[in-house]
Amino acid sequence: MKYKMVVTDLDGTLLNDDKKISKDDVDTLNKLHQSGIQIVIATGRNYFAAKKLTEQIKNISPVILANNGAIVRYSESDEIIERNYLNPNYFEQIYLHGLKHGLNPVLHVDEYVRGYDMIYEKEDSESVYLGYIKKDDRRAKLTKFSPKDINNILSACYLADFEKLDNFYKEIKQAKLGNFNSFCNRNIGKNSMLEFLHIDGCKWRSLKKLAESLHISPEEIISFGDDNNDIELILNTGLGIAMKNGTEKCIKAADKISEYDNNNSGVSHELIKIFSI
Repeated sequence: MKYKMVVTDLDGTLLNDDKKISKDDVDTLNKLHQSGIQIVIATGRNYFAAKKLTEQIKNISPVILANNGAIVRYSESDEIIERNYLNPNYFEQIYLHGLKHGLNPVLHVDEYVRGYDMIYEKEDSESVYLGYIKKDDRRAKLTKFSPKDINNILSACYLADFEKLDNFYKEIKQAKLGNFNSFCNRNIGKNSMLEFLHIDGCKWRSLKKLAESLHISPEEIISFGDDNNDIELILNTGLGIAMKNGTEKCIKAADKISEYDNNNSGVSHELIKIFSI
């Protein structure tokens, strides 16, 4: 199979635990880009953070699927390719159910050009959101939520231990509040994160549309990931590779498991073998 695209997650995959891309990974991605392979970043992070973290490969000008595909941009120009907002009526119902569980969400919103990406409503942000928002985070805005009036939600994120989030998710699912996408990331430390997005807020669905526009078939794509939000991507691409440090569900879904983890250039090692670099 002649592969034409490589898509990789960031945290736990292309980034090491210090949030850096290794020199080996940079060199390998550069070589593939120079040979005509399309490089795509697919991450749960917002666009601003993803662009900043991929400065080492900015010469590749990767397309960035941010907020799990809820928004897609060309990193060179910031031009938007696609955006999918969570229905505010759905969010209102999720929000009210969350409050009953003592859960307050962080909202990722499409306000990149206005200088912020997240909004939250609890002043004690570090404790309420378990360190997800730092006191000096200039890209996060404190504001009182009026759920029905927030029309540009890319992702509603809840942080807590897995059991609490799992019970909340089951209640939401049973209530049948609307048509949206959701998943729980577990490979992020001692806590978990439950996200609610537009039904097309999914790495795979956004990637599929991008690939079609470039006349690239799913079979011609290699994907890398480590967490539960990467599973659809890994299941549907031609070669889905789970990182050695991936979650149990992610590894189970993969065609292949990387020989090395994210702290040892696992992405590069696999690509060198696949492309005989």
